[in-house]
Amino acid sequence: MLKLFVLSSLIMFNTSIYDFKVPSLEGGSIDFSAYKGKKILIVNTASECGYTRQYAGLQKLYEQHGKDLVIVGFPANNFKGQEPGSNEEIKDFCKKNYGVTFPMAEKVSVQGNDIHPLFAFLVSEANKLGIKDPIKWNFTKFLVNEKGKLVAVFDSETTPLSPDIAKYLN
Repeated sequence: MLKLFVLSSLIMFNTSIYDFKVPSLEGGSIDFSAYKGKKILIVNTASECGYTRQYAGLQKLYEQHGKDLVIVGFPANNFKGQEPGSNEEIKDFCKKNYGVTFPMAEKVSVQGNDIHPLFAFLVSEANKLGIKDPIKWNFTKFLVNEKGKLVAVFDSETTPLSPDIAKYLN
């Protein structure tokens, strides 16, 4: 019960995506306030998932739209243990196999009692858009517009280079 109260308090005090700072896989932190004026695509990732190859599409999307779009990956081990590695192993995997240069956060939980406050916030914002239970698997994508407002949620099957995402970026 106390954990739920603390989580509710964190969501209430973090009323904007720009209020969040998270530890980065590269060291230091990812400060979302630095992305004001850009679109932000937040993705829960996993290295041993059938959708892992989407890292390549995310990287290409980042290269194509990097001046107007930031992609932030969040490794998560919530679905069938498909992200078992340490933060260092995840960082190495992403660089070696997919050449990832977009920001990657340290591993978090994206659902359950230990959900990271950022994902609790995103789920709450998705609910306001009428999207219930938005995180069903790895590689769910949350798109935030230039003003910090969640505008769309894409499921795992929606590839990064799909027309569904592209229509928000052009």
